[in-house]
Amino acid sequence: MGNISTAKAAEVSGKESSAETKKDENLLMIRVSPNSYFAALFLSAFFSAMLFYLGYDHLSAVFFSLSWLSVPLFLWSDYISFDGKRIARTGILPKFWATVNNSRSRLKISDIEQVETHALRALKRGGNVFYRYRTSVKGKGQEFVFASGSEDYRKMVQAIFTLVPENILDNRSIELRDYLSEPKEALMKAEFARIPSAEVLENSFDKHLLKNQKLKSSSEEEEQAEDLRVLANELRLSGYLLQSLEAFRRALVLNPKDGWILFEFARCLHSFASSEKNGKLQKKALAALRLAEKRSNGDGELLSRLGETYFQFGDYHRARKVFQNVIDSIGENFRSVRGLAEIALREGKIAYVIHHFATANRLAETTALRRWTRDETEYFTKLNDDEDYMDLEISRINMLETLETSKKTVLKIALFAFPAILIGVVGEDALIANIGWTIASISLVIWVGIIIGVNLFAERIPLDLIEEEE
Repeated sequence: MGNISTAKAAEVSGKESSAETKKDENLLMIRVSPNSYFAALFLSAFFSAMLFYLGYDHLSAVFFSLSWLSVPLFLWSDYISFDGKRIARTGILPKFWATVNNSRSRLKISDIEQVETHALRALKRGGNVFYRYRTSVKGKGQEFVFASGSEDYRKMVQAIFTLVPENILDNRSIELRDYLSEPKEALMKAEFARIPSAEVLENSFDKHLLKNQKLKSSSEEEEQAEDLRVLANELRLSGYLLQSLEAFRRALVLNPKDGWILFEFARCLHSFASSEKNGKLQKKALAALRLAEKRSNGDGELLSRLGETYFQFGDYHRARKVFQNVIDSIGENFRSVRGLAEIALREGKIAYVIHHFATANRLAETTALRRWTRDETEYFTKLNDDEDYMDLEISRINMLETLETSKKTVLKIALFAFPAILIGVVGEDALIANIGWTIASISLVIWVGIIIGVNLFAERIPLDLIEEEE
């Protein structure tokens, strides 16, 4: 009997161990952006040097040692993790702050309200533009931000984005979900498809691409065009814009009536035009968008995405017209109504904002979207009905803008003071050095204070604040 019990215990233990191993394998982790930690190291190095200059050698050594041991430890432990159900922040400092602030450091997939991705040009080399993507996942007052730069980002994007409804994702997040791939693999596919390198394509871009008037495409050509479309998007997201444009060109030669190919080609062309600062190409990109709109064949999803792109490009008039056309011809859908709300907000038409967010709340397909649209409706209703609350919010936004501008100014002043410190120390001129240390230290202290102020003023004033005061 004892042997049987031991065997069963071992079997149960083995199953538990196997389950834990499987869980660990499914756990995805990506390191948070280290910018704030680098800033902390920079400040610690500066003030340690200032203490040393003032003659506090031991205090300077202790402060420097503690900061340069603790900050890298905090950075090393700070990850965003995803186990298939929840997104969590695992760092020592975030967990400590969540405990002190009595807030959560986890977010369920079902509670995600918005996913937004911004592309930053990190490097430009010839016709290639290498992007750094920054993704923000929001829900229930929490925000998790992670950036590209490793395979972990691609895994995180594919794992999270495929689990949330498309209406939660913005345009770029949808593209990353569908087409983000390893850049080397995209180049290999391009080579296999016999697409020339960027150097070859740089001076041979087809300026008459949109004049192609082919009327019909066979099913085989349409299939080839779809394969080229996928390749073109993979190249575009990897930063190989010229090769992407060539793949789109070939796809449009095979199937010029496809609205989706025209739409994605226009976004690629606009990115290339922006990187080259070419106004003519930007106009051509907008013309391609108009052509995609014309050849959409009543596709509500495509038209909604087109409206969002017009909005992103700053053409609010055209965006509103597209969103309204979708509603009039196809019927109300969440993306179009939300788009109209965003346009009305830019134009300061609060009553329209309230109306459109209320409609979006009715059309929302998930609890998270209903919660977000309800909160937006209540917030703008409060702004519209309560003048005192509106005055407070306007003051908060003005203060936030002032702080953002001041933050850059103060940092520049601190950087300009560094040469004075160097000249004074090297030239043994105490007056110049003291002036430099004073200006730099005061500026950096103010800079840190402004950062704290920005974080405080970034939050909306609670709706019930005035009622409680009364």
